[in-house]
Amino acid sequence: LVRRELKSQRAWMSSKQGKRDRPEEGKAGSKQRKEVEDVKGKGKEKKPEETMHDSDDELEFEDPYDDDEFSEEEDSEGQDGAQEEDDDEEGGRYQYDSDGDIPEIDADEEEEDADMTALENKLRVWRPGVDTLEEGEELDFDPSVYDILRSITVEWPCLSFQPVLDRLGAARTRFPHSLYLVAGTQAEHAADNKVLVMKVSRLHKTKVVDSDDEDSESDDDDDDVDEDPILETRSIPHSGCVNRLRVMPQATCGDDIAVVATWSETGRVHCWNISEQLTSLDASGPSAPASSLNSTPLYTFTQHTTEGYALDWSPLTKGRLLSGDCANSIYLHEPSGAEWSSTGVFAGHTGSVEDIQWSPTEQDVFSSCSVDQHIRFWDTRVPERRPRLSAHAHNSDINVISWNHKVGYLLVSGDDDGIIRIWDLRNFKKDRFVAEFTYLRGSITSVEWNPVDDSQIVVGSSDNQVTTWDMSLEPDPEGDELGQDTGAEDVPPQLLFQHLGQQDVKECHWHPQIPGLIISTASDGFNIYKSFNT
Repeated sequence: LVRRELKSQRAWMSSKQGKRDRPEEGKAGSKQRKEVEDVKGKGKEKKPEETMHDSDDELEFEDPYDDDEFSEEEDSEGQDGAQEEDDDEEGGRYQYDSDGDIPEIDADEEEEDADMTALENKLRVWRPGVDTLEEGEELDFDPSVYDILRSITVEWPCLSFQPVLDRLGAARTRFPHSLYLVAGTQAEHAADNKVLVMKVSRLHKTKVVDSDDEDSESDDDDDDVDEDPILETRSIPHSGCVNRLRVMPQATCGDDIAVVATWSETGRVHCWNISEQLTSLDASGPSAPASSLNSTPLYTFTQHTTEGYALDWSPLTKGRLLSGDCANSIYLHEPSGAEWSSTGVFAGHTGSVEDIQWSPTEQDVFSSCSVDQHIRFWDTRVPERRPRLSAHAHNSDINVISWNHKVGYLLVSGDDDGIIRIWDLRNFKKDRFVAEFTYLRGSITSVEWNPVDDSQIVVGSSDNQVTTWDMSLEPDPEGDELGQDTGAEDVPPQLLFQHLGQQDVKECHWHPQIPGLIISTASDGFNIYKSFNT
């Protein structure tokens, strides 16, 4: 439950009467898959309200017209008017009907106001994994804390996806938005899996109706239209479930070649050119039949001995790809014309390689994390293909890492115990992390630095949360005092926003061209949202 007095700008959850839905608890790392579940509960997010105390003590008003001299008659009239107001206030309300009489007070309205006041006094911060719902309660969301919130479902859940750069402009803020995504499915039967190329358009701002504040309506009617988004898809058949999918960062809608890589559960890595699918989505006339679009992979790598999850494109060298498997091996794929060639295996991990990240500043350096609880750094120029730097970074499986592309010496990691750690690579050693957060109650399944704001991180976790963190925030003593006995005393000041409502969250990404917009995928589909404070 939510405490409305807290000052920290984050999503606030509140419970209300309704059908009970208790989400399953438990640890689910990036390696695990779950069956699709029906989602019946939603996370209620409440925005805190500030309480103002007015006082007339020691207030002085200046007369700008120097006409403070007035007759005793006027003074007498003013006193009489003030007395009448006092009499009206003692009556409770002084709104008059068309005949000039005071209307009778609705008893039901008074009772409703009293119930609302009692409810507000009981509001507390909802803590997923800690607090439980009583019988007959469910969580619902508060639309006022979202600039936009939309849900999209496809035929099968997707474990992995990424946005695609487009030509609609950078740093765009005007609604409605359009965006492009590529995702890989987790179908019930291996033969039914696909690579989905999607266009989502008509993403309007979430409309919030406030009957008490008509002036709060948007000045731009086009920004405040409450319509459903439009989803268009093109698909490419894919052999086996798509464990991980990554879009080449140099790929843009409209290019002749726009490449994505996929990690299949069959143990193969594929590269696909999706330019025809993207062009088809933008066609003004009848689109080409799906059967006529290119669906043959540009490249297939078969030397991995088992499946894997680690996959990343170089942001500095076009076409350079890394893949890591569950047999502890990492392979580098170098572009060679229209093909790729593997240059051998990088060995050093003693457990499954879970994630890989290229350096944003050094074209030959990359990092990797593993279930062996280590983060290792490699240099592709070293013939031995051994790690150049390693450290025992967590006390459980490390599922994901992300390298800050604006501050090149910062790295974030997340593990199976729900712990997030921030590392300064200028002093990378065991237990020398610069920040640690233990608030989450499920394994970390996704982390990513904000490409626009170098202090913000989005985190997906198996306790059905997508959280936004801001490393620039510091404790507020006044806010801490207000938060006593509300459940908020355990909330880190860096926790900016909590988004609930999805089941079994797998990945979340910032959109690179729409500041603050986050897309997340889970077993029940995609959420596209932007909170009021990002």
